[in-house]
Amino acid sequence: MARGLERVKRFLDERKIEVELAELDESTCTSQMAADALGCDVAQIAKSIVFINSSVALVVVSGDKRVDERKLSNLLRCKVSIADADTVRKRTGYVIGKVPPFPHNNSVKVYLDSSLKRHDAVWTAAGDTELSIQSQG
Repeated sequence: MARGLERVKRFLDERKIEVELAELDESTCTSQMAADALGCDVAQIAKSIVFINSSVALVVVSGDKRVDERKLSNLLRCKVSIADADTVRKRTGYVIGKVPPFPHNNSVKVYLDSSLKRHDAVWTAAGDTELSIQSQG
């Protein structure tokens, strides 16, 4: 089992959160690839996008939406920029395409976008590009 997936499963188990785990044969490193592999709408994919300034902001947004850096900077009251692949790995412990919304250390602040509320169930990365978890409600 991949190290990232182990962290995600331990986080869920410790909180007694039950989710559906899907192991797929193809890569799910983009929202569209994940939607195609899971047979769902791209809007049902919760993508995790990492932004940096002096700290790390992880924005979880519906797969059919984009994050406006200017609006996020205004919300956080500091200028942020999207993190490059090396920074994502160093600051979250996951690689791009595998970043789940949890767990993260305290230096990573997670923000959930309201676009995720449109669906009864959404899928997100589980620490590995071929694995996804589904959250209900």
